[in-house]
Amino acid sequence: MSSNLERTALISAYCKDGLEEFAAGLVQLGWKIVASGGTAEALRNADIQVIPTSEITGIVSLLGGRVKTLHPQLHAAILATGEQRREMSLQGDIVFDLVAVDLYPFHETSGMDPDDPELVELIDIGGVTLLRAAAKNHAHVAAVPGPEFYPELIAELDRSGAIGEDTRLRLARRVFAITSEYDLSLIHI
Repeated sequence: MSSNLERTALISAYCKDGLEEFAAGLVQLGWKIVASGGTAEALRNADIQVIPTSEITGIVSLLGGRVKTLHPQLHAAILATGEQRREMSLQGDIVFDLVAVDLYPFHETSGMDPDDPELVELIDIGGVTLLRAAAKNHAHVAAVPGPEFYPELIAELDRSGAIGEDTRLRLARRVFAITSEYDLSLIHI
C-alpha cells in the first residue's frame, strides 16, 4: 500500500449492495474514490465525492459500452510497484491502493438460450482484468472481489489504518479463485 497519507480506491460495482456504506467509510477514513460509470453515478446520487474513471482516461466508453475500464492509465495505477508508485504520485498521477470489483453475474444467465446473441454481452472483460491486475500487485493493492468483503475491510482500516499484508494476500487468492471459476462458467456458451 502506498505510504502517502491519501489513499485511492477504484470501484466498479455491478452489485450495488453495501456500496454506499463502503465508499462513505473509505471517504471518512481519508480515501479518494475513483469509479466507473454506473458506480460513479450511484455514488454521486448518494452525495459521496467520486472521480469518474472518464476523468482519468478521457473516455466514457467505447464500442457501445464494451470498453470502459480497459485503459493503460488505470492499469498503470494498479500495477505500479515501489518506486514507480512514488514517481507516479510525484507526477500527479493516481495510484490505486484498493480495487473493488464485482463481476457481471454471467452465471445467472444459465436460463438464457446459448445461441442468444445478448449472452456474449454479459461476459465481463474489464472487471476481470482490473481484479487480476490488483491481485497480481497484492503487495501494494488490495483486490476486493465483492461486497461481502466491504465490512471487514472498513473495520481493518478503522482499526489499523491499513489493509494488512495477510489480508491482501488472502484477497488476491480469492480473486484468482473467483476469476478461474468465472472463466470456467463461460465454456458453456
